Amino acid sequence: MKKYSEEVCNFIAENVLGITAKDLADLVNARFGTDFTESKMKCYKANHGLKSGRRGIPIGRPSEKYPEEVQRFIQENYIGVGPKEMAARLNETFGTDYTHSQMKAWYKNHNLDSGVTGHYPKGHVPANKGKKGFSTEGMKATQFKKGQMPPNYLPVGTERVNGDGYVDIKIADPKKWRGKHLLVWEAANGPLPQGYVVIFGDGDRRNFDLDNLILVSRAQLARLNQNHLIQNDAELTRSGILVADLISKISERKKRKKGRVI
Repeated sequence: MKKYSEEVCNFIAENVLGITAKDLADLVNARFGTDFTESKMKCYKANHGLKSGRRGIPIGRPSEKYPEEVQRFIQENYIGVGPKEMAARLNETFGTDYTHSQMKAWYKNHNLDSGVTGHYPKGHVPANKGKKGFSTEGMKATQFKKGQMPPNYLPVGTERVNGDGYVDIKIADPKKWRGKHLLVWEAANGPLPQGYVVIFGDGDRRNFDLDNLILVSRAQLARLNQNHLIQNDAELTRSGILVADLISKISERKKRKKGRVI
């Protein structure tokens, strides 16, 4: 076990109560620049007899992490307040930085039951039951009117760059888009055959010149990518397609030959 300074050891002992090993590791690393992981912290706690529920002193004793006023606040306010909301209330009241997981551990270690389940009680009747189109006055002010366009609406014909770097064109509402390179190729050659794609011969996804748009099968594309045959020149890429076809034929012959071997 790696030896740590007395200051680090004391800090861990003072903050272990009511906190997960992961959160404690993050807390120590942020304070001292150490390299604790969750598993390392668990080993450290086990080797030093430390537990998040007790540290050899009575549970509830004030500490640097959980001073008396914080513990009193929790005890007086936990009914009807879950761990997540309690952490938020403590941070707002005391300027602390408690997390949901810390409060969850605290509730568990101190046998606190907030009574909050996240479920409606049996027999609960929704406020809008039997009210078609029900909405409050506040909701009405923000509801879309019939025929109203949302502020982020984009008209048909709009161009955008998608997450893969290709230019898309909106071809229909509400949200139907298609690659610009496909539309340019199909305008000149007709519908794209099934099992085929269009690639940019020079690798430039902004070059929509017809001579730069090359139709290849998905099998050819796989070979091109496997052998890095798509170049920055359309003619070289076309030569690469011939090489890809040759590689495929050689592979097929090897498979057939292997199948004939007894």
